[in-house]
Amino acid sequence: MKRTSNHKITICTSCKHQGTNCRPGYELIERLRNAIETAGDSVTESFEISGVACMAGCGRPCTVAYHGTRKATYLFGDIDPETDIDDLVSFARQYAHLHDGWCSSVDRPGKLRQTTLARVPAAIIAIEDDQALVS
Repeated sequence: MKRTSNHKITICTSCKHQGTNCRPGYELIERLRNAIETAGDSVTESFEISGVACMAGCGRPCTVAYHGTRKATYLFGDIDPETDIDDLVSFARQYAHLHDGWCSSVDRPGKLRQTTLARVPAAIIAIEDDQALVS
């Protein structure tokens, strides 16, 4: 039986460094998968890591999103596959333990303090009690 992950990391695969054909997203996916696997038990939740064609962060390659069930989503830009892996793994560790995914910029590791493009609150669906609707 395949285990389903409650946490996902999505990386843009179409971002290019300005003036080049370099698309660092694929390299970042491979490096991050290896680093998460190496981290083992220190990253207590299982993260699914995948690529997507575009996350509209073209001016800030590579863009990386962290999202989880009933948690805020984060979008980071200007991520370098060679230098930012430790910060991404540290944030995965942190994000896995955040009940609602919410943290301030000063609590994010290293470079991620300055490269946050967006924090999107979790979708909350309000369910009204049927009896409250009866008048």
